[in-house]
Amino acid sequence: MATPLSDTPLSLKKIAVVGLGTMGTGITEVLVQAGREVVGIDVDEAQAARALAALETSTARSVERGRLTDAERTAALARLRTATDLTAAADADLVIEVVPESYEIKHQIFRELDGVVRPETILATGTNALSVTRLAADSARPERVLGLHFFNPAPAMKLVEVVSSVLTAPQVVAAVTDLALELGKEPVAVGDRPGFVADGLLFGYLNQAAAMYEARYASREDIDAAMRLGCGLPMGPLALLDLIGIDTARTVLDAMYAESRDRLHAPAPILKQLSEAGLTGRKSGRGFYTYEAPGSAVVVPDPLTPAADGAGVAGREVRSVGVAGSGTMASGIAEVFAKAGYDVVLAARSEEKAEAAKARIGKSLARSVDKGRLTAEAAAQTLERITPAGSYDAFADVDLAVEAVAEDLEVKRQLFQALDKVCKPGAVLATTTSSLPVVACARATSRPQDVIGMHFFNPAPAMKLVEVVRTVLTADEVHATVREVCRTVRKHAVDCGDRAGFIVNALLFPYLNNAVKMVEEHYATLDDIDAAMRLGGGYPMGPFELLDVVGLDVSLAIEKVLHREFRDPGLAPAPLLEHLVAAGCLGRKTGRGFREYARR
Repeated sequence: MATPLSDTPLSLKKIAVVGLGTMGTGITEVLVQAGREVVGIDVDEAQAARALAALETSTARSVERGRLTDAERTAALARLRTATDLTAAADADLVIEVVPESYEIKHQIFRELDGVVRPETILATGTNALSVTRLAADSARPERVLGLHFFNPAPAMKLVEVVSSVLTAPQVVAAVTDLALELGKEPVAVGDRPGFVADGLLFGYLNQAAAMYEARYASREDIDAAMRLGCGLPMGPLALLDLIGIDTARTVLDAMYAESRDRLHAPAPILKQLSEAGLTGRKSGRGFYTYEAPGSAVVVPDPLTPAADGAGVAGREVRSVGVAGSGTMASGIAEVFAKAGYDVVLAARSEEKAEAAKARIGKSLARSVDKGRLTAEAAAQTLERITPAGSYDAFADVDLAVEAVAEDLEVKRQLFQALDKVCKPGAVLATTTSSLPVVACARATSRPQDVIGMHFFNPAPAMKLVEVVRTVLTADEVHATVREVCRTVRKHAVDCGDRAGFIVNALLFPYLNNAVKMVEEHYATLDDIDAAMRLGGGYPMGPFELLDVVGLDVSLAIEKVLHREFRDPGLAPAPLLEHLVAAGCLGRKTGRGFREYARR
C-alpha cells in the first residue's frame, strides 16, 4: 500500500548510490562534496574499492587545482562508506540506482529495495533508455519512483534530467529538483520516454552518422571533423559513440525505436556488428577508431587511417579566383581568398553591388585590425587584391570561379551556363550550394568534369570547414586542385559525395527537426530543450536558438530537400516549423521565430 505524502518538504540528507561504475562513482563524488552522507553499494567488492580509489584520486586533483582544500577533501571522503549489500540503504532518504541498462537487473534492484528502505524513501533510476513508468509500476511505492539522469562525467556536467512518470508525486519531483540545484546542477523537467530530451535528440544524430559512415559516403575522420568544425561540437559523432560505448548506444536506440518506430532511431547495422564483435569503443580498445589500449583516449593509426594530404594526383595551378555574388557569403569567400594572397575578381549583377560587397570586406578587415588580428598594412594589401566587377565577363582569366549566389537551382544553372562561356579552358568551376545537386550545375556546362562543390560555412572568414563535393563526373585533378586551394586558404577540407545536405546539414537538420517535434508534442519547453542540448550535449547553441539564427525559412527549405532526397517519413518537416514560416516568423531577422527578439 502506498504511503501518503504530506505537504512537508522532503529532506534528502542520506543518499545511497547503487552501482559504482563510472557514472555511480561520479554521482557519489558530487554528493559527498555537496555535504551529503553517502553509501556506495556494489555487489563487486573489488569494484567498490576501485570506486573509492578513484574518488581519492579525483578529489586529490581538485585540491591540486585549488577547487577543494585539504580539510574539505578529508571531510568529503569521511562522508562516504561502501557496501556490497542493498541492506546498507536501509536508512537512506534517496536511493539512486545506476546499474546496467537492463529491465531485469533494475527491476530486481527495485524489488529488493522495496523490502529494505523506509516507506518514505525516494527511489531514483539513472536510466537513459528504459521506461521509468514501467519500473515505477513494478514498485510497491510508484508515487516515490522517478528518473534522475546525470550526464558523464557527473562532476563536470551541469545537466540533470528529472524524469516524472504519470505515477510520480509532485512533492517527490520537487524534492529531487531542489537537491539537483543544491548540487550545483541545472535540472530540466521531462516526461518518460526513451532518451528523454538530450539523449533523445543526440542518439538519433549519432545513429545517422553511423549509417552515413556505413554507406561509405565519407570517412570517419571527415564526418567527425565536419561536425566539430561546422557545428562547433566538442567531439565528432563517431568519436562520441566510441566514448559512450557502441553497445550502450545500440541499447538506447533499440529502446527509442521500440517506442517511436521512427526509422531514424532504428540502430544502424554497423552498431550491431561492432557490438557483437566486442568492438564497443574506447573501453574495449577499438570501435570506429582504434585506441592505444582498452580505456585509453589515444587514437592510433589503423588500416582505415587516411594517407596524409599531398600524395596522388597533381592539381592545376590557381593564381587568380573569381567570386560570383554580392551577399555576405560571397564577400566572406572573397576576403578568405584575398587574405591568402590570391588575386580576386568579385563580380555581381551590377558595378554598384560589387562595390558595396568590396566595401563590406573593407569593414570586416577594419574590424580585424581593431581586434589586433591583422595589421593595417596587411588589411590594405588584402583589399587591393580584390577587383569589383559588374559583369561575369571579368572572369575570363581566372583559374577558379566560385559562385555564391541565391540558393535556387535555376539561378545557379544560368550562372554556370554563363561561366562556361566566359571562363578559359581548364578553369575550375565551383558552387557553394549547401543543399542543391552539384551535378545539375555541372550539366549546365560543356565541361562537367571541371565542376565541383566548395561548401563554405558562414561567416566564411571565421569558419574553418569546407565540404568538397565531388560529382560522378568531377575529374581527379579538379578535386586535387580544390583540396590544395583549401590548404592554401587554411581551411579544413572534408570530402563527400553529391547528395542532399552533404555531411553537416544532413546530420544537423534532422536533429533540429526532431527538437521541433518534441515541442509540438508538449514533451518539454523550448528553454529546457535548449538547456539540455547545451549542457548535456555540449552544443554551443540549443536547437531553437540555432533555428532562429539560421532562419526558419532556410531551415525549412533544407529539410524539404532532405525529405525529397531520402524519402524517409522521419525527415518530413515538423508542421510547427511550416506554420511559423507561413506566418512570417522566420527568426531573428524578422524579430520573431521560436522566440521574440527586440527590433533594432
